[in-house]
Amino acid sequence: MPTGSDPRDAAGYPVRAVAERLGIPTATLRSWNQRYGIGPDRHRPGRHRLYSEADIALLERMLTLVRAGASPASAAETVRGPQPEQGDIAPLLRAAFALDTTTVTRLLTAHVREFGVSETWDGLCRPAFAEIVARQGAGEGCVDVEHLLSWCVISVLHRTNPPPEQADPARIVLACTSGEAHSLPLEVLRAALAERGKAAHMLGPDVPTDALTDTLARLERGAAVVLWSQQEGTALTSAVRACAAAGAEVHVGGPGWDAIILPKGAQRVESLVDAVRRLLKR
Repeated sequence: MPTGSDPRDAAGYPVRAVAERLGIPTATLRSWNQRYGIGPDRHRPGRHRLYSEADIALLERMLTLVRAGASPASAAETVRGPQPEQGDIAPLLRAAFALDTTTVTRLLTAHVREFGVSETWDGLCRPAFAEIVARQGAGEGCVDVEHLLSWCVISVLHRTNPPPEQADPARIVLACTSGEAHSLPLEVLRAALAERGKAAHMLGPDVPTDALTDTLARLERGAAVVLWSQQEGTALTSAVRACAAAGAEVHVGGPGWDAIILPKGAQRVESLVDAVRRLLKR
């Protein structure tokens, strides 16, 4: 590392810096990460893993317990809490309906670290949202719960899967069409790509078509764009045509496109796994 540089970057700290800070060997940190899941997310193949302040706080608590005589395994279980059960939505829903942001965040973080972004979304979050929407349909007032859970999902994904470092500029753009506010699926896609070391430009909700073409003009021709529409009224074929005219490979996702005849060349993505598979080929 060059003299005078900070070991931190936007995503966290390298293992050597954390080992020096805690006073333990780097081999111990790597072993604890591999065996007990204490440290950076293990679902990022080929990526230089960096420790967050939250990771370091867990390690400090674990070290205190080990130095007091606990085994590393028991200390890890204590600081990490019980291992999540794959797809167990009941605890998540209880915490969300109690507006217990801390517990919701903890449960989501544990699930992402143990099973990865795609399985957390498809196996945990989507069923939880479906239950909330079903309760709304039955007359229960729980729109606030839906919003709280959405915020927690985004918060956790930003923390566990920040934008990856890469030598070349990202050539993937994720955007909701103009008038579309439901950006959560694109947040999940961005995190699933980051988990695999692939960066994307996340433009978020309600992106005017002119802004899309401005973004594509800043990138090399041939970028890929994913346009999300939750409802038919925001499935704008004009946005698809504008992106294609700018030389982009256009993918569309969301139920809003289901009844739309797409311009030639546009591709539908059928699922999160499908979208990740396609974009990783680029």
